[in-house]
Amino acid sequence: MAASRRRFPQVKKISTPEAMSAYLAEQGIDLPLDDVVEPAPQGPLAAPVKIGSRLEAENRFAILPMEGWDGTTDGKPTPDLERRWLRFGASGAGLVWGEATAVAPEGRANPNQLMINEETAEYLGDLRGRMVAARALEFDGAHLVAGLQLTHSGRWSRPFGEPLPRVTFRQSQLDERLPVSDASVFSDDELDELVDVYVRAGMLAADAGFDFVDIKHCHGYLLHELLSARTRPGRYGGSFEGRTRVLRSVVEQLKAQRPDLTIAVRLSAVDPGPYLEDEDGIGYPESLDQPPYLFGPDEQGNPLGETHQFLDLCSELGVALVCVTIGSPYYNPHVTRPAYHPALDGYLPPREPLAEVAYHLETTAALTRAHPDLVVIGSGYSYLQELLPNAAQHQVRTGNVGMVGIGRMALSYPDLPADVLGGTTMDTKMICRTFSDCTTGPRIGTASGCYPLDDHYKKSEARVAIAAAKKGKRTRTG
Repeated sequence: MAASRRRFPQVKKISTPEAMSAYLAEQGIDLPLDDVVEPAPQGPLAAPVKIGSRLEAENRFAILPMEGWDGTTDGKPTPDLERRWLRFGASGAGLVWGEATAVAPEGRANPNQLMINEETAEYLGDLRGRMVAARALEFDGAHLVAGLQLTHSGRWSRPFGEPLPRVTFRQSQLDERLPVSDASVFSDDELDELVDVYVRAGMLAADAGFDFVDIKHCHGYLLHELLSARTRPGRYGGSFEGRTRVLRSVVEQLKAQRPDLTIAVRLSAVDPGPYLEDEDGIGYPESLDQPPYLFGPDEQGNPLGETHQFLDLCSELGVALVCVTIGSPYYNPHVTRPAYHPALDGYLPPREPLAEVAYHLETTAALTRAHPDLVVIGSGYSYLQELLPNAAQHQVRTGNVGMVGIGRMALSYPDLPADVLGGTTMDTKMICRTFSDCTTGPRIGTASGCYPLDDHYKKSEARVAIAAAKKGKRTRTG
């Protein structure tokens, strides 16, 4: 395994634009970087951006929905969760995409996931208000756009700790990874009821003060899986119209009930399918059911054919904001979250992780240019480390993306947007090095957080458990 890991140099060892550009050219990877990053107020990353007819983000940085697995068991914030949100609020980013919040108790991905209902909405609204105030206090009255991601975890539901999957159709490769039965498949009547649940959740979020809600369609969770339900019979399967019926119904009803609420979607724009681990610990693609259940390509084989069709639908429905991601952290994490050190349940990358970053940026650019009425937020930047601002500025300056999403980096280094926009030298001690402990922690039942770099987590018992789990895997795999 060590020999395989050494195939790719660590990004921190090629941390200048010149050195990285030379390495990328040598590898045949198209990932352009700006040589110099311009601070505010003239720099491209400092430019405001209109989102629909009602919102404006004051700069091009967005904090992505980074869940901590650290709420209360009844779905309310805890001090650790509040700390994370307030750090995001004071980060300097113009937009914070609030983390995955379950619309129903049985749809939680873990027992400590946030939920939104009549009992929790007041607490979420209070936290949103304090997060907005943190930005205003830190940046002389600056405004923060704050949204909330609404989700049902579907296949990946673990509301009480053990898998309790609900699926939209049977998929043999993924069914083998979890105890899925025919009884786990949502009926059309149940999906009718779920539409009402999403609408109620969106109305509660609007009343709690959130600027937008995300009807989550990514990472293999329920509504993303539904996009691939070509073999499902009934109202919610088969045709593109059937597979997008939930989105259409939820958005239309929310717009009628709360016309001032902006609607967003986080979308896995393409799904490479599940991967397995070979004897050397390297990931390889699993053969797929026929016909393939992957979302993205259309019947003619165009790689983003249905993705473009989906974004056309978003525009027709009045969705204003789309965040692009790829695949799923559960079954192809090397694509979703390029990393030098894979998480406990991961595998070594099958190709240079910088190629996966380029895949994110190229996909996002193609969608941004084809759908100019949408504000598109990109993902996949954290692996670039010191060079994140150089790539981010290039993508914004050339019109390849509307906003730059910061994911794992926001856990270790929430002040990155403020430092970049302020022209301050980046704090190299806080830069995410993709150790993946923020993912390994949840995989063994602890909270997420940056255990290697954040003092709040460094000395915790959870860090000891994470280290022991990683050591155990190394021992088992040699």
